[in-house]
Amino acid sequence: MIKGLFSRFREGLTKTRKSFSGRLLTLLAGRDTLDAQTMEELEAVLISADLGVSTTQSLLSHLKGRARQIRDKDTAPLVDVLKQELLSILIKGEGNLEVSSAKPFVILIVGVNGVGKTTTIGKLAARFHGAGREVLLAAGDTFRAAAIDQLVVWGERVNADVIQHQAGADSAAVAHDAVVASVSRKTDVLMIDTAGRLHTKKNLMEELRKVKRVITRALPGSPHEVLLVLDASTGQNALVQARQFHEAVGVTGLVLTKLDGTAKGGVIVPIVQELGLPIRFIGLGEGVEDLQPFSASAFVDALFED
Repeated sequence: MIKGLFSRFREGLTKTRKSFSGRLLTLLAGRDTLDAQTMEELEAVLISADLGVSTTQSLLSHLKGRARQIRDKDTAPLVDVLKQELLSILIKGEGNLEVSSAKPFVILIVGVNGVGKTTTIGKLAARFHGAGREVLLAAGDTFRAAAIDQLVVWGERVNADVIQHQAGADSAAVAHDAVVASVSRKTDVLMIDTAGRLHTKKNLMEELRKVKRVITRALPGSPHEVLLVLDASTGQNALVQARQFHEAVGVTGLVLTKLDGTAKGGVIVPIVQELGLPIRFIGLGEGVEDLQPFSASAFVDALFED
């Protein structure tokens, strides 16, 4: 049986929903005012869900203001006010990945070690292949032989060739050769993997900039998309990574993985609010079909659904 979008979101956000909305519903049920103790408890819940201090204070200020406006039973309860406010923030993060007429459409994938870059590339390749697009992959994470092998396995699964060099080779050289090959073969989409750049290491960020420059020289106007993959379970550290990668390489979209395995899914709110970058996909499970385009309404509804 094929699951609907809401069902996937609801299952994938189970841990976040239990720790976040379950406690919020208990605190706000039947309330039309907010006393000091309740505000403190709300703040603790929002912070623990990794909404961050700034976003939490903004939400609490809005809730308190709306509470003062409530005068009769026909006014929406505070929990609905909170849902509406979250939706108003997250709607700004909607923006599906649109493959333009550029051929090849070059996607550069960046992020630190362990966030799921290579797996994300494989799942995206499966989506593109299912849509009838020819895909070429580039094993630019040359520092880990396992990463190259993993990408080759994904390539075999989705009938996509993989451009690769030996482990330890220059990742920029891999990217260059992949672009040249993709142009020659007239493939629809080229996805380039990169090593797990530690966002605290300036020299590694410089190397990533080099990879991007090489891609642009090989095919002016590319990369057409720079996707940053973030692990939702790292909470506020994901926001730190997003800031620094965006500054280094001009991120155009985000993929938030491992939402199904964490109670810190709320970090998506400050990421959208602060950076204004579109969330292209979110990971809600291990399967290929569990990498889903982000929907603000499905996210908020699933977050509060009993």
